[in-house]
Amino acid sequence: MMVSIIVPVYNVENYLAKCLDSLVNQSLQTIEIIVVDDGSKDGSGLIIEEYARNFPDKIKAFSKENGGLSDARNFGLEKASGKYIGFVDSDDYVTEKMFAEMMQLAEKHEAKMVICNIQKVDQNGKVTQKLTQIPNMPERIELDNHFSVFSDLSYFACNKLFNRELFAHKRFKAGVHFEDIQLIPQLLLECKVLAQTQSFHYQYLERTDSITKTHTEKGLDILKAVQDVESVFEGSEYSYKRKELKNFQIFEGVYSFLAYVAFVKNEEIFNKMVHELTIFRKERKIKIQDILSYSRFGKNYLLSLPLKKKIFYLLFFAGQKKLIRRML
Repeated sequence: MMVSIIVPVYNVENYLAKCLDSLVNQSLQTIEIIVVDDGSKDGSGLIIEEYARNFPDKIKAFSKENGGLSDARNFGLEKASGKYIGFVDSDDYVTEKMFAEMMQLAEKHEAKMVICNIQKVDQNGKVTQKLTQIPNMPERIELDNHFSVFSDLSYFACNKLFNRELFAHKRFKAGVHFEDIQLIPQLLLECKVLAQTQSFHYQYLERTDSITKTHTEKGLDILKAVQDVESVFEGSEYSYKRKELKNFQIFEGVYSFLAYVAFVKNEEIFNKMVHELTIFRKERKIKIQDILSYSRFGKNYLLSLPLKKKIFYLLFFAGQKKLIRRML
């Protein structure tokens, strides 16, 4: 097998068939689809059994006790035999040519990581947002020459193809949220060459019933993830690239964290998370001016945002928490 696609499943009976249809119909034939039922309590298990019967040469079905997304992905990694590894969330779906094109790019450029663009879609399949991942860069990206990718990239696991060698000594951190932010930057630091396609292969479903709509103190895991990446960064061959590290801290540790905090309804938890962010900034000597002037892909990030987000961030950086709570 050239590509192993790992699909963790937990209570997604309304979406799973569409996901699996998109995988069994891939134009690339040398694939295995490792479906890990992480203790689902709905009809997901029956759907998996049906697909395993109908596509025995492609689907490898497993069932385990519930352990969370990281645990299910790590379980799948232990079962994978492909040269390359992909991850697809069980409520999303992909285009027919996704893994064929990405594997071809990995082989062509000897790249350990390949990235494609993402489309957000609603439950009717309508595209609501296009997320271009690495604009204005070549198909083949030498990391040492384009290290701004480290701070600019969105660290989703599911729109990437990985050489399995990257997982020789690394796994997703169990028991945490935002495990992608914690692990994928570490894998990136192991890559000399990346490759990308501008195709919007990955279809990210915006679910109205998604657990990600519940915003709690678990958002503090974003700051912990950044701390873990910092430790690995300091021991990497890129440790001298301080500007990119600071930009990573600003993008993930400030902007991404605040984008989460904005939806925390409990005022006590909101204030606690704001306090933790203040400590995070002070420890790293990140000034408000650093945040306001932060550029992503060569453009000022704050100015590129929609008006409501822009107002939220500006009020926050001006210390107007009472106004923010009213706005929310």
